[in-house]
Amino acid sequence: MSGLRVFIVDDDEAVRDSLQMLLEVEGFATRTFASAESFMEAYRPDWRGCLLLDIRMPGMDGVKLLEVMARRGSDLPVIVMTGHGDVPLAVRAMKAGALEFLEKPIAHDVLLAALRMALDQALRRREVQRNASEATVRVASLTARERDVLERLIMGDANKDIASTLGISLRTVEIDRARLMRKMQASNLSQLVRMALTAGIAN
Repeated sequence: MSGLRVFIVDDDEAVRDSLQMLLEVEGFATRTFASAESFMEAYRPDWRGCLLLDIRMPGMDGVKLLEVMARRGSDLPVIVMTGHGDVPLAVRAMKAGALEFLEKPIAHDVLLAALRMALDQALRRREVQRNASEATVRVASLTARERDVLERLIMGDANKDIASTLGISLRTVEIDRARLMRKMQASNLSQLVRMALTAGIAN
């Protein structure tokens, strides 16, 4: 998946190498880390993809890393890998935001299916972020009155009610409504409402 990478964090070098080889043969871009600390030192907020994380490691364990990432606002989907007897720890990881946990040894088809699910989620999140950014830019292009009309439309007001509330003519409302629909690139009211919600101007 273009632009997406699987970040592998595991203190066992043999496991890291094996996972990296398997995933790259399957067409995944990867990057490996020997510890949670080294991952966090390198981590950038613009990284896109998913994290394949060993749950039990010396120093910072997987759960602690999840908690640190959450505080930093990371939206990387995370799959945790657990050894025998680590299920309670894996449950804690899921409560801390992990998408899935897989018990070692992990069957190749199970691992690949989980990673594809995580990367699909990463793509959806990126699309949501792009849509939100575009909607915010479009809202910023509206005049103050066009924005007032937009907010009244979202509340469900008819044109005549908007005219009365804002103290303007019905024809002015119709003109402003047409202009804001064009600026927002919305083909109907439903699409306009979705964009407004995405831009965070309506609840």
